[in-house]
Amino acid sequence: MAKFLNSSGISYHLENLIKNANANLFLISPYLKFNQRIKDLLDDRNNFRIDIKIIYGKVDLQTEESNWLKSKDFIKVLFRKNLHAKCYINEKEAIITSMNLYDFSQQNNNEMGIYIIKEDDPELYQEIHDEVTSLIRTSEHVSISIEKVIPKKESSKKKSSNEEQGHCIRCGTEIKLDPSHPLCKKCYQSWSKYSDPTYTEKFCHICGKSNKSSLEKPVCLNCFKKNKSLFKKL
Repeated sequence: MAKFLNSSGISYHLENLIKNANANLFLISPYLKFNQRIKDLLDDRNNFRIDIKIIYGKVDLQTEESNWLKSKDFIKVLFRKNLHAKCYINEKEAIITSMNLYDFSQQNNNEMGIYIIKEDDPELYQEIHDEVTSLIRTSEHVSISIEKVIPKKESSKKKSSNEEQGHCIRCGTEIKLDPSHPLCKKCYQSWSKYSDPTYTEKFCHICGKSNKSSLEKPVCLNCFKKNKSLFKKL
């Protein structure tokens, strides 16, 4: 029988699902940005040479994630346009949830999920597995190359806050740090159709972490406290 999970339950079972994968592991999450604990768990499974496939559908790979994935011989990355599902499955168990991989272990988010064990509910597990394999067949394989990270030259003058990198509060891509304009061009065009400054977005404009932000409140509480001077200029 399927089991309901809250935020802490999802983190607990997802960690065990990755640890317990002995044959295959499929991770479906729109945003391909990894919590460090997830990286550690995947490193361990990669060392056991099991079949690991990660399917994502939004935002180009960041340099850090791209370089890390390139170093893993048994992790394959696929892209599926318009993907919004979050599903994690190995050969014995599955989780369908609202939680992205990056949100793993972040207890400040309110997430929900359903946990399924193949032995207890083989029909439901098989339906999930069939849908996942269908996604894999229709997804594009991503060719990953290691990008050289060129260190920035230190300026004799300290850069002002609005010269630093921020993040689009809707898609998470890097943009100019400017709390009065926290959306990238593409997302702003989408937002402008309704122009609701209180509409809930997905990321903090400053740190880029998952956060219930909005055009009116574009940053998380921690970033606001650390950057109060930035908002006094607005």
